Amino acid sequence: MELRTVLVVGTGLIGTSTALALRRHGVRVLLADRDAGAVRLARELGAGEEWTPEAPPEEGVDLAVIAVPPAFVASELLELQRHDAARCYTDVASVKAEPIHRARQLGCDLASYVASHPLAGRERSGPGAAREDLFLGRPWALCPTEEAGPEARAAVLRLVELCGANPVEVDAAEHDRAVAVVSHAPHVTASAVAARLADTTDVALGLAGQGVRDVTRIAGSDPGLWLGILSGNAAPVAEVLEAVARDLNEAAGALRALAGGDGAAMQDITQLLKRGVVGHDRIPGKHGGPASAYAVVQVVIGDRPGQLARLFQVCDEVGVNVEDVRLEHAPGLPLGIAELSVQPDAAVSLVEALRDRGWQLP
Repeated sequence: MELRTVLVVGTGLIGTSTALALRRHGVRVLLADRDAGAVRLARELGAGEEWTPEAPPEEGVDLAVIAVPPAFVASELLELQRHDAARCYTDVASVKAEPIHRARQLGCDLASYVASHPLAGRERSGPGAAREDLFLGRPWALCPTEEAGPEARAAVLRLVELCGANPVEVDAAEHDRAVAVVSHAPHVTASAVAARLADTTDVALGLAGQGVRDVTRIAGSDPGLWLGILSGNAAPVAEVLEAVARDLNEAAGALRALAGGDGAAMQDITQLLKRGVVGHDRIPGKHGGPASAYAVVQVVIGDRPGQLARLFQVCDEVGVNVEDVRLEHAPGLPLGIAELSVQPDAAVSLVEALRDRGWQLP
């Protein structure tokens, strides 16, 4: 099914990123949002043109993408269907079971609707944070009900394809349990760690390294947005947090015992750390398969324009693909460490090339 015209309702990060991805393929995109400023910014970014129900396009709308918080998905779907705004409908909220249940209660037409959720995002929000490549290679969950018709299924699959994502069909309840483990509970956990920093000393903050930055990165997201997400998936998230809390309580007890001279308590800590390694290693790699073991090449890099470009130019010259990159800044100094993850058999040649060109490797 071809999508010629798509309506995006909600011009935040996900909605605007969807619109930008569609525009890249020449799809006509109409934009709507209760926040006139958000629509204006999305339009200025090239995401599409403003839509009003009083002036629908003559050719009609093939698909409406509802990009609003989970609590408002069902009511927005009902309102759009009352206006006959599109032939098919989907939403991109991060919770699925409750919006579907509510849509059924309200009497929405579920034949033309397929609930979905792109597993992509950023710690920033709003149309200004949108990117047309946000969904490239990312999973996009599809949760069709038994009432969903073939046209709606085809329309949403085409949307996922145009956005460059990978469709994954999953039951709505299973989806919510899964995202509780891999997204929602980790966000609360990161916030709990970051909250310890609110009242800590300046000395401690001055010693902050990359570890605490990695753990707390997502804690900088919009609390209002996350309150809506967590409210819609409260029970599954609570179950995961309770399990995490049990592990932390047991670890705290073991550490108290260790501090009191009970050397045997070290075994309990060791078991938790080992379980953490096993869980970490199960996270899929960048192409969805098993995570690869990369060699890490560390390079001292100046904090000034053009340094990363020069560094990547060396990689290009010797034919080494950078699988991942991470920057760690040196506190109080105009330099840092760039960590380049590369295939193990490419590390030696990259190190030699960097040293030959005057780069300092620690």
